Amino acid sequence: MKSKIGIIIGREFGIRVRKKSFLVMTILMPILFIGIITLPIFLAKFSSSEIKTVAVIDATGKYLPLLKDTDDFHFIAADKPASAYRSEGSKDCEVEAVVDISGPILVGDSLTVAPDRVNIYSFKQMPTKLQEYVNTTLSSYLTNERLKLYNINNLDEIMQRAEVHVNPRTFKWNDKGELERTSGDIAGVLGLVLTFVSYLFIMMYGAMVLSGVLEEKKSRIMEVMVCSVKPFDLMMGKIIGIGLVGLLQIVLWIVLSAGLIFGMQFLTLGGIYDSATIANMQMSQMQGGMLSSGMSAENLNQMQDIMSSIASINFGEILSMFMLYFIGGYLLYASLFAAIGAAVSNDEDTNQFMIPVSVIMLFSFYAALGSKDNPEGPLAFWSSMIPFTSPVVMMVRLPYDVPIWQEILSVAILFATFVLVTWIAAKIYRVGILMYGKKPSLKEMWHWISYK
Repeated sequence: MKSKIGIIIGREFGIRVRKKSFLVMTILMPILFIGIITLPIFLAKFSSSEIKTVAVIDATGKYLPLLKDTDDFHFIAADKPASAYRSEGSKDCEVEAVVDISGPILVGDSLTVAPDRVNIYSFKQMPTKLQEYVNTTLSSYLTNERLKLYNINNLDEIMQRAEVHVNPRTFKWNDKGELERTSGDIAGVLGLVLTFVSYLFIMMYGAMVLSGVLEEKKSRIMEVMVCSVKPFDLMMGKIIGIGLVGLLQIVLWIVLSAGLIFGMQFLTLGGIYDSATIANMQMSQMQGGMLSSGMSAENLNQMQDIMSSIASINFGEILSMFMLYFIGGYLLYASLFAAIGAAVSNDEDTNQFMIPVSVIMLFSFYAALGSKDNPEGPLAFWSSMIPFTSPVVMMVRLPYDVPIWQEILSVAILFATFVLVTWIAAKIYRVGILMYGKKPSLKEMWHWISYK
């Protein structure tokens, strides 16, 4: 015969898995996630075909030729002052913006004397692309002009030969002392994704526990249920049942996301390139001729670096730790949410108790963002040890090879805190579940905890 807590787990799990919202979100979220990543890339390829006309007022005649046409802007010589364009109005004027370089005429006929005398006028807020392009183009030209004042022979040739671009490759030594290609960018992106998923799931499924307890309490179904089930069994059954729904959804999201990524790679690349294939393709390139795939050797090197960097990440350890932190974090916060749901009788009172919990979770999210660039710093270390923030903050640190003793200590503290919080929550739950019509004070809740 099944235990009562097992029956409650099965009931909570079955009710939520059979809901249409579960099926819809399970299918849609991987699509949305992949779409958020890939949509900007595809949209960038289809930039607006509308080219904005920009008039340049340049009495010196030296700067207009520097502003070459781009995919976004077409530069023309202005045939009137900026005030004349303004008087025409936005509807009658075909010019979108005016770059006014007439200011230097008043102070020495050169931007090197008055580099701050360049103004841009438009009828509406212009994108920063125009400002950045004008700034970069004129700044580079003026820098060279000032260098020429030093009368250095063959300055242009010297500058070209002296220009060096450094693009360091990053490696790490593994436990065997072997070199492995790494990428801080890939590790950072992976850490942020895990952080967001952990934060989202803990809050979403924790709130689901809260709403479930409050709904059953308001409908008075709880009074019937506690007649045959102990309050602790009822609380743990609800927490574990909803937690299993979350774990199932995570697994399905991982499988569906992997399937979508595989499908997109197959459609865009015509197949999946592994390291051996890339090596063979590079060998063919070295032997002569273009590769059958149409990829250049430089692109293949970049792809191999990316794949090597991804391969150096210990996904097995990261996913295992992610599951442990998700389970521990969910159980910790779900216990708090269950206690809050049992202690209050309406949604208004719930919001007051939820504010401290939400603030802690929000702090943990921003602490994780702040720890991305310094995963070994004091903020990252202590936030990954404090049990109320570690399920979120540790996610951003995992791809950066956290020492194993820190992972073990952090997980141990998290689950030990969960046991303590569950014991406290159970004390509140057993009394508060049958309290109606009155919001308890903190003093009353302390009496519930100390009551034997």
